[in-house]
Amino acid sequence: MESNSESKVNRKTMWLLFLVSTIATVGLLVFNPTWFWVPLPFMLTYLVYAMDVV
Repeated sequence: MESNSESKVNRKTMWLLFLVSTIATVGLLVFNPTWFWVPLPFMLTYLVYAMDVV
């Protein structure tokens, strides 16, 4: 079992990684739409972890 403070830090990290991968996805969608799908799995994975659905 994780302690409550470790869980909060982990969720904050996951939200940060989700934000970074979302920015990367949008950036690729704007500048090179052919490759926007490359960071898409990372974005969705970090969203699931950040929401603590797993």
